[in-house]
Amino acid sequence: MGDRPARIYREHPGQPYTRQSQKKKDNYIKGAPAPRITQFEQGAKKKEFPKSLELRIEEECQVRSEALEAGRVAANSHLSKVLDPEEGYFLKIIPYPHHVLRYHPLAGVAQADRYYEGMRKPFGRPIGRSALVNEDQAIIRVEVGEEDVDEARKALERAGDKMPVTCRVRVVE
Repeated sequence: MGDRPARIYREHPGQPYTRQSQKKKDNYIKGAPAPRITQFEQGAKKKEFPKSLELRIEEECQVRSEALEAGRVAANSHLSKVLDPEEGYFLKIIPYPHHVLRYHPLAGVAQADRYYEGMRKPFGRPIGRSALVNEDQAIIRVEVGEEDVDEARKALERAGDKMPVTCRVRVVE
């Protein structure tokens, strides 16, 4: 079984629901998968750049770790083609996907009442991770030189196409 559609998890849940047990040691979600995003910083990490651009989300939502990884790959592939990957730019993914996504399957077959408990234990099994993002929050930041602002804007627009809601690119001084 592949991933469930992202539209199911797009809406921001407000306060994240975490497991509350009477035993304190059981307050974690057992079996939560690791985030799919591999790197949060790329490029020249120690170099100072004069211009900084940010990709900002326009409405609050959940961004799955798969979408963050796809945006990182899209932006980095464009930047590494047009700029030097070692000295030409710095790319950073800002939110970390802490929120655990869960799925509670409902039995839809005949004679399901023999083995199905309904909503008796509805917590669900963990299937992925997402970052809870607020309105106008920065997701990806790129730092470049003065002459490379247009290329960084193109890279962030490509990354914005991978996000679940509309995004804007802003130049930060």
